[in-house]
Amino acid sequence: MSAPNEQRSSRIGVDTRLYFLIGVATIFGIGHHLDHIVRGNHVGWPLIPEVTVFTYTLLIYPIIVAGVYLTMTERVGVGYWSIVLGGILFAVVVTHFGPWATEPPQDVIEPYESVYLGYAAFGWLLGLVISLVTATTYSVYRWIVARGPSSFDT
Repeated sequence: MSAPNEQRSSRIGVDTRLYFLIGVATIFGIGHHLDHIVRGNHVGWPLIPEVTVFTYTLLIYPIIVAGVYLTMTERVGVGYWSIVLGGILFAVVVTHFGPWATEPPQDVIEPYESVYLGYAAFGWLLGLVISLVTATTYSVYRWIVARGPSSFDT
């Protein structure tokens, strides 16, 4: 039998790989927000008086910091991260790609005088999406493992 702390940790399910993936996705997110500032489009408060989608997306950083704290104190686990990461992934994809995109790829590429910088910014956006897909997938996998096989046996 395992010790109660080991059982609690396995239920929580967060490991160093997930922390790493959350960190990578956060770095890509910060870089993408900085890109918005550099190219000067689709920004909002606190840079301009208007509250926009940009403003609301800045709320993700306090959510991430709170999530790390709550995870470290074993109040939340991979379920929290699966939902948060999946929500961020959904928001980024819907905002930048597809028929309902309010900030399509050309809005990332075209503001730059250099086509190379524009495509580098777009590459960074793709890095954000890839890091979020990876972090979300791994988090969901860890959530399934933490729940144990009993929930899938029937």
